[in-house]
Amino acid sequence: MAFARISQVAHYVPDNIVTNDDLSNIMDTSDEWIRNRTGIRSRRLSMGQQTSDLASEVAYQLLAKSGYTADELDFVLVATITPDSNMPSTAARVQANIGAVNAFAFDISAACSGFVFALATAEKFIQSGTSQKGLVIGAEVFSKALDWTDRRTAVLFGDGAGGVLIEQSETNHFLAEKLYTDGSKVGLESGMTRLHHPFYQGEEVNPYLQMDGRAIFDFTIKTVSQSVKDMIEKMGEPDFLLLHQANIRILDRMAKKIGVPREKFLANMQQYGNTSAASIPILLSESVSAGVISMKGHQKILFSGFGGGLTWGNILVLL
Repeated sequence: MAFARISQVAHYVPDNIVTNDDLSNIMDTSDEWIRNRTGIRSRRLSMGQQTSDLASEVAYQLLAKSGYTADELDFVLVATITPDSNMPSTAARVQANIGAVNAFAFDISAACSGFVFALATAEKFIQSGTSQKGLVIGAEVFSKALDWTDRRTAVLFGDGAGGVLIEQSETNHFLAEKLYTDGSKVGLESGMTRLHHPFYQGEEVNPYLQMDGRAIFDFTIKTVSQSVKDMIEKMGEPDFLLLHQANIRILDRMAKKIGVPREKFLANMQQYGNTSAASIPILLSESVSAGVISMKGHQKILFSGFGGGLTWGNILVLL
């Protein structure tokens, strides 16, 4: 059996910063209203870059840091719910952009759990021995999926991408994993499409993100917290927890419910908002750059993603 490890991390966000005060100029909201409810102060919004553009920038960084050439990659996985198009996949566009001619590529759609699901998938390719190295990227241009007249959702999200290079290792760095889905509970919907052909005339559908914020909050505090607690009781307390960056109050409540010191829950949604599948890898990359997380193989890091589907999942890795 082969083992896998995360060997490089990177992230990329658009240059355009939109503050809460900027949003108050176009909708009925305020900096105080947003910060008190979410902790978010600003977010990055694309001014023309598509999801594959953001993901490709991350891919270029990962290759440069590793010293590998694109043709050495075996796969490119992109977690996203805001693809450039239904086909080709965003991952295929990234594969073409960077010249990864020997890599297979596909997208994974699991909303804000997407990076965790994609990382778990990539680890299996390497564990099987069929692949030696590849890229796992979470990327979103969520600004194109929002109704900018709806302050309940538009103030929450931002655009960005983050990712990792995962490759074969002589020792095991993936210590525990558990993925979940409950399709009977929606809570979040986005990108609904209308059946449309000459023989059927259906009603219009709302293509924008729709969210039951209270239901998602309660689900996270109750169900996701318990899943994280179960893993910690089995595997021991990690050095840091990198959870999906949705709301600072979720981290505060989860820390108490799980019984782990709040300072172990890292956060950056204050600057980026909710970047869905990109949130965990952006936070990981920033934490490594800041020296908070080391890549020397002696820190246990717990990734936890949760979102639409409903989906949630946890992975404990050694970095």
